[in-house]
Amino acid sequence: MIIVKDLRKKYVDDDVTTLALSDVSFTINKGEFVSIIGPSGSGKSTLLHILSFLDRPTSGIYTFLGKGIDQMTDVELAEVRNKDMGFVFQSFNLLLRLSVYENVEIPLLYSKLPPSERKTVVEKAVASVGLSEKLYIEAGKLSGGQKQRVAIARALVNNPDVIFADEPTGNLDSKSGAQVMGILEDLNNKGHTIILVTHETSTAEFADRIIRIRDGEVESDTPVKNRRRSIDQFEK
Repeated sequence: MIIVKDLRKKYVDDDVTTLALSDVSFTINKGEFVSIIGPSGSGKSTLLHILSFLDRPTSGIYTFLGKGIDQMTDVELAEVRNKDMGFVFQSFNLLLRLSVYENVEIPLLYSKLPPSERKTVVEKAVASVGLSEKLYIEAGKLSGGQKQRVAIARALVNNPDVIFADEPTGNLDSKSGAQVMGILEDLNNKGHTIILVTHETSTAEFADRIIRIRDGEVESDTPVKNRRRSIDQFEK
């Protein structure tokens, strides 16, 4: 699904050049659950932005589903991002005055799905994260864990090939965090590719592999021998 080879990213501010990523290389297969972990300033967020088409590399190769990012226009990148990628953020990025239904529906407004079919798709996505009874509640009235589950439903609504999760448990208590990881684990078991960015080893260990980034370079890329499993039930 993803091929990254000799990826570099430089930022230039006046006369100061900062090398955020240096010769990063790895592959991710369809259906994998991969964690990218590293301390603050390691380059993991820059890498996530490139992988999710929010930024372009300075040099190197990035191929997604057989097509290089350098071969795609900004409009094409946006289309792929909406159709083939789902996003879950630490800060949820919900519109708090809109209902759960309206928040989850947003990606469909930019899709080719007929309006008559949206309701079924939204309801299915919300049900998959255990929040059917909250469908028409304002997002701002939900708990942190529930908001993150709405964000996951929104990420799922277009049935993307890959879900990017950026510190998805960072603003949650341990119970809510475990519930969110349980949902991501279940999605992976159903065939979704999950790419998780985190600074927490305990969260990273839900994945099949951990790619460690330090000072803009891949420090290690190793399988998880004892992958963590979620046993918590969803909060009702």
